[in-house]
Amino acid sequence: MSAVDAAAEPARVLLPIEGMTCATCAGRVEKALRALPGVDATVNLSSEQADVQFDSARVAPAALAEAVTRAGYDVLHETRELAIAGMTCATCAGRVEKALSSVRGVIRAEVNLASEKASVEGIAGILRPADLIAAVQRAGYGAELLTGDAERDRQIVAADERRLKHETWRIVAAMALSAPLLLPMFGIMLPAWLQLALATPVQFVVGARFYVAAWKALRAFTGNMDLLVSLGTSAAYFYSLYLMFAGPPGTHLYFEAAAVVIALILVGKWLETRAKRSTTAAIQALMSLRPERARVERDGKEVEVPVAAVAIGDLVVVRPGERLPVDGLVTSGHSEVDESLLTGESLPVAKDSGDKVTGGSINGSGLLRIETTAVGAQSTLSRIIALVESAQAKKPPVQRLVDRVAAIFVPVVVAVALVAFFGWWLIGGNFPAGVIAAVSVMVIACPCSLGLATPTALMVGTGAAAKAGILIRDAEALERAHRLDTVILDKTGTVTEGKPAVTEIMPDGIPEAELLSLAAAAQKGSEHPLARAVLAKAEGLALPVLDDFQSYPGMGLTARVAGHRIAIGNRRLMRENGVPTDAMETQAAALEERGRTVMWVAVLEAPSRLLGLIAVADPLKPTAAAAVRHLHEIGIDTVLLTGDNERTAAAVAVQLGIKRVLAGVLPGEKAAEVQRLQSEGRHVGMVGDGVNDAPALAAADIGIAMGTGADVAMQTAGITLMRGDPLLIGDAIAISRATYTKIRQGLFWAFIYNVLGMPAAALGLLSPVVAGAAMALSSVSVVSNALLLRRWRPTTKGRA
Repeated sequence: MSAVDAAAEPARVLLPIEGMTCATCAGRVEKALRALPGVDATVNLSSEQADVQFDSARVAPAALAEAVTRAGYDVLHETRELAIAGMTCATCAGRVEKALSSVRGVIRAEVNLASEKASVEGIAGILRPADLIAAVQRAGYGAELLTGDAERDRQIVAADERRLKHETWRIVAAMALSAPLLLPMFGIMLPAWLQLALATPVQFVVGARFYVAAWKALRAFTGNMDLLVSLGTSAAYFYSLYLMFAGPPGTHLYFEAAAVVIALILVGKWLETRAKRSTTAAIQALMSLRPERARVERDGKEVEVPVAAVAIGDLVVVRPGERLPVDGLVTSGHSEVDESLLTGESLPVAKDSGDKVTGGSINGSGLLRIETTAVGAQSTLSRIIALVESAQAKKPPVQRLVDRVAAIFVPVVVAVALVAFFGWWLIGGNFPAGVIAAVSVMVIACPCSLGLATPTALMVGTGAAAKAGILIRDAEALERAHRLDTVILDKTGTVTEGKPAVTEIMPDGIPEAELLSLAAAAQKGSEHPLARAVLAKAEGLALPVLDDFQSYPGMGLTARVAGHRIAIGNRRLMRENGVPTDAMETQAAALEERGRTVMWVAVLEAPSRLLGLIAVADPLKPTAAAAVRHLHEIGIDTVLLTGDNERTAAAVAVQLGIKRVLAGVLPGEKAAEVQRLQSEGRHVGMVGDGVNDAPALAAADIGIAMGTGADVAMQTAGITLMRGDPLLIGDAIAISRATYTKIRQGLFWAFIYNVLGMPAAALGLLSPVVAGAAMALSSVSVVSNALLLRRWRPTTKGRA
C-alpha cells in the first residue's frame, strides 16, 4: 500500500472508473469517495472519471482506489516494470520497495532481488514512470523502465553484461593484490609497508563500491550488506594502520583480513550474479522465440516487414524451417509445426487449412499461409512471457517473514559485533581479539542469502514449469498447489477427448434415419459437444426446419421441428416433461454401464411419447489413466465430476481407477461440490476446460485449466496447462512441491548459516578471512541449490 509524505500538498486527481452503467452507479462511487477523510469528489458518468480533491497528508491514492472497489467498481490500473541496478542484499530490495511505495499513485510495489526487477502496480493516469525512477535514484540505486520493446530490453541486458565484465577486472585486481598478503600463513613474512601498499588499493579503490553503497544507506537511515562489509574491513584496516605506527615492532597486522575479505566477497557476488542469470534461462528461451521480421502478402506480392508492422488480418507466408512470427489460422498449405518450447510437446503437430498456429513455433517442411489473428502483446507467446514474468515478480506469503527479518538484520548484526568487541576487550582483556571478533561478525553476516532464497527458487521453478507447458499464475498459486491433497477432474475435455461421437441409435416405433434427423434438426442451434456429435452423424441427411429452440443447462433442450415439439436430453428432462421412459430403461442401463452418454429423444404432444435413444461415447485421452495413477502415486485423492448419470460416470471412473464420483452435477452446482469437499478439511484442486467450469475453478484452492479450452477458464485458473495432456496435472503439483521445497531449504540454510555463523565469529572461532569466504559462499550455495530445479523433468513418458 502506498503512503504519501505527511508534508505533501493537497492534491487533485482524475480516477478512471470501470463498471459504471447509470447515474446511480456514479452516485455510489461519489458517496464512497466522500466518506474518506479530507476527500471531495465529483463523478462524471459520460467520461467514466472521478474528479477527486484530497488531503494527501491524510489519504493515499491507493485508499481512493480501495474505496471505489468496496463500492463495487474498479479503478483502472496499470503495471510498470523497472530494471534496478545496485542492489546487493534483501535490505536493499526492501529499501527500493519502500521508496517505490511512497510514490504518488502506487498501489503495490514488489522488488525481486534475484531478477533485479521491480513490478509496480498503480492508478492509471496518476502513475508516472519518471516519478518511479526518481524515487529509486533518491534511495541510492539505478533504475530503467522496461518497456517491453525487445531492442530496448536487449540494450539493458547488454549494459548489464558490460557491468559484469568490469566487475571481473576488479576481481582480478583484488585477487592479485590480496594473494601476497596470505604468504605469512606459509612462513613468508612481508614488510609492513608492503602490506599497506597492497591492501590500500583493495580497500579504497576496488572496495569503493562498498563505501558508496554504505553511504547511500546511511543517508536513508538504514543499513545493508555494504555497510557491514565497510565497517568490518575498515575496522581491520585502520586497526592494522594504528598497530603499524603505534604498536611494538613485529606486531601482527590484519591487512590481509580487510583485503582478502573484500576480494572473496567480490568473487562471491560475481558467482552469485552468474548463477542468478541462469534462473532466467526459461524466460530468455521464450524471448528468443520472437522473430524480428515477417513475410507478408500485400498487393499480390510478398513483402518483408518488421513483426511490429504486421496487422490483424494480414496474410503471412512462412517458409519451411522458419519460425512463425504471429498467431493465426492456416489459410493454405500443409506442414508439421514444432511447438515444443511453447507447450512442452516434443512431437511436431500436423497443421492444415483452418488450423490454429502459434507465433514462436517452428514450421516443418511445408509452406504455410497464415491469416494473422494476434500480434504483439496479444499473441500467445507474449502472454506466456508476461504470465511467467508476473509469477516471478510476485512474492509468496513466506517472503513476508523474510522481509521483516531483513528490515532489522543490520542493526542486530552491529549489536552482536559490539557485544563481541566489548566482551573480548572488557571481560577478556584482549582488545585485538575483540576487534577481530567484531570484524568477523560483521563480515560473516549475510542478508543476501535471506533475500535470494525465495525469488531464485520461484524463478527457476516457474521457468522449468513453463518449459514443460505449465504456466503458474503467481507465487500464491504455487504455494496453494503444493498443499493440494485432492483433485477434482471434470470429465469432458479433461480426461476425455471432448470430441464425442454417436455410437448407437435405438428408435422406438420410427425409422432410425427419422430419429436421427429429428434429433439433429433440434440441435442445430446448440454448441454443446453432444449436439455437434449428432449433427456430424446426420451429415448428408435432409434435416427438417427448426422453428424454435430452448436450452436447459445440465438437462438438454426442447425445439419445434417440422411442427412437432421435440425434447432431447437426459432422464430428468424427460421426467419434467411427463415422458414415460420405462420402455427403454433396460437398453439405456446397458449402454450406460459401457460408459455411454444416453440422449433420450421424445415428442412433447398429447400424449408425450419416447421416440428413441441416441448413445454417444467420448473416448478417454490416451494418458488419462496414467495421469490418475500418477496423482495417486504422489498422494493425491482423485474425484471424477460429471453431468452424466451415475452408471455412465461409474463406468468411466472404473476405467480410470477413480473411486469417488460426483455424477449428475449441473454446471451451476460444480462450485458447491468443490466447497463441500473443502468443508471436509481437504485442499482441493479443480481441473476443467470449459466456460461452465470457471466458477468451480475460482472456488477451488487452486484452479487448473486445460489450455485447449475456454479463455475464461484460463483467466480464472491459478495454473494453466498449455496442452490437453492430463499427465501435466500431476506434473504441475510436482513442480510446485519441488519449488516450495527449494524455497524452504534455501530459507533454512540462510537462517541457520546466520544463526550459527555469527555466534561462532563472536566467540573467536572464525577468522575474518574464513568468515568472508563463508559469507561469499552462503548466497552462492542458496542460488545453486535453487538451480537444481532445472534438472526437474515432467512425467510425460512411460505411464501410458
